[in-house]
Amino acid sequence: MLRLRNLTCGYGRSAVVHGVDLEVGADEVTAVMGHNGAGKTTLLRAVVGLVPVMSGTIEFDGEAINRKPANRRVRAGMAYVPQGQQCFAHLTAGENLRLVADGRKSGRALVDAQLDRFPALRGLLSRQAGLLSGGQRQQLAIARALITEPRLLILDEPTEGIQPNVVAEIEGAIVDLAKGGLSVLLVEQHLGFALQAASRFTVLRSGRVASQGEAGSGAVERVREAMAI
Repeated sequence: MLRLRNLTCGYGRSAVVHGVDLEVGADEVTAVMGHNGAGKTTLLRAVVGLVPVMSGTIEFDGEAINRKPANRRVRAGMAYVPQGQQCFAHLTAGENLRLVADGRKSGRALVDAQLDRFPALRGLLSRQAGLLSGGQRQQLAIARALITEPRLLILDEPTEGIQPNVVAEIEGAIVDLAKGGLSVLLVEQHLGFALQAASRFTVLRSGRVASQGEAGSGAVERVREAMAI
């Protein structure tokens, strides 16, 4: 679904990510881990078209997309949920969802499907999104992204700063999405969850790959060693 080959990207003339190879297969989760400043968010932003590629290739569903703008990548089937529980704070939760669903075929059904996925949102539809808790806003942000019916969901720290009971709900939803046929590129600090959800992992350190492999037996130790935890 997604393939990065020798990807170098950054801001202006300053490269942040250096020569990264990475793959997300169809219907699987790939987790990207590393300490703050390792280049994880820059990598995701390059994939979705918000950071320019300096060298290397990004392929989505077999097509090189280095030159495609972000809106065309979204139309091709990408959805990006950035770090920080972002939403339209002055709109209600329901308006946030309808804003994405309006104009889509079966838009009401798409909204209802996400309310079934995140049932806590049903009682919050008339509340201003800016007044929701961090966990509620994160569920809202993921629900909005899923209304676009993506083939690749890109998540940046979806459980950061979230109360523990909501973390479990978000983690469960991501695992279910992967089982349901959606590809996911996930940046996550919680190693246990990331390696439980993922089929493969990449650890970045100073913008370079420090470790990479399948998220099976021994993966936690490899990740800890690469991150020097």
